[in-house]
Parts: sequence; structure tokens; C-alpha cells
Amino acid sequence: MINVLFVCTGNICRSPTAEAIFRKKVNEAKLGDVIGSDSAATSNHHVGETPDVRAQLACRKRGLDIKEHRAREITSEDFEKFDLILVMDWENLTDLQHRSPPQFKHKIHLLMRYANDYDAAVVPDPYYGLNEGFNQVLDYCTDACGGLLETLERKARMMQKSLQAVRAAEAAKTAQEAQVTTEAESTEETQVSEDK
Repeated sequence: MINVLFVCTGNICRSPTAEAIFRKKVNEAKLGDVIGSDSAATSNHHVGETPDVRAQLACRKRGLDIKEHRAREITSEDFEKFDLILVMDWENLTDLQHRSPPQFKHKIHLLMRYANDYDAAVVPDPYYGLNEGFNQVLDYCTDACGGLLETLERKARMMQKSLQAVRAAEAAKTAQEAQVTTEAESTEETQVSEDK
């Protein structure tokens, strides 16, 4: 499984939006069994809260539903659990680089490094701005999440094939065991009939 964590300051605007976009793209590519995602905050200011209503509205207009999301702060376990930790801006990057154990720092990157169409280094925080900022977040995250999936897809497809092979082998083994059991029961029944 490839696990991706999206991180912003409060986990009520940018990171849940990025997570929703990425999850939709993963599901459309039928890779949900091998790519997982989540989102978190660098701060604890909004823990337990639903996303900003402006973010919810902007997402809803593009067919994304984030209303069930609840903000959470990144944990020390997240640095080990996730394969990629993608942050929205330089402040998030600096914060997580300081908090991460040394062996996991290589996992932390700016999300916009995966963008193809927008030549921006960061996803600006729309919280203190106008509604247009939330549309910009959607545009930037859609672009970057598309590039991210392109980067991960080859490895994910290989993992999916391996998983399918394992499942097929397990199914064949189960079927073989069931056949052996049936044959044994049939032999036992025959033996009982002959004894009578």
C-alpha cells in the first residue's frame, strides 16, 4: 500500500481539499486498493472541527464532499506510517522538517512539486482572504494531485498485480483444500455404507 498524507496549517481548507481531490482521482483510476490517503494539520487550533464552509462550498461546486472530515493534528506515528507527506507551503515544510525523526525527513515535500500546469511553489492559504482563494486552492491541488497520481501509478499498478496474484493463489489453495475435504468426506461415506 502507498500511503499519502496531505498537510496544511489547520487541516480545514487546503489539506482536506487536496485529500478529496486525490482520493477521487485514485478511485477513478481504480487504484483504491493500493493507494491510501489522509490529511492533517501542523497545529492543533482546529482539531475536531469540520472544514471551513467556504472550502466546503468550493469543493461541492466541483463534485467533492468534505463535510464529514474532522481536522486532526499530525502525530509522530504519521511520519513512519505514510510514504509521502505533502505540505502546502514553506512554513509547513519547515515545521515538519523540525518535527520529523531524521530517518523520515526524505518523505516530506511540497505538494506543488508535482504540478504540471501551474508554476507555483506553494498552495496559498485562503483562510484570511476572499472566496476566490478557495477556487485557486482547488485549481492548484487538482493539477498537483494529477501529477502525483501519474508519478505513483506505475508502482501502484505493479502492486495491484502482485496483490491479485496473491489473492488468486489463496483462492486456488482454498478451492483445493475444499476439494480434498469433499473427497475425504465422500470416501468416508462410502466406507460407512460398505460397513453396513
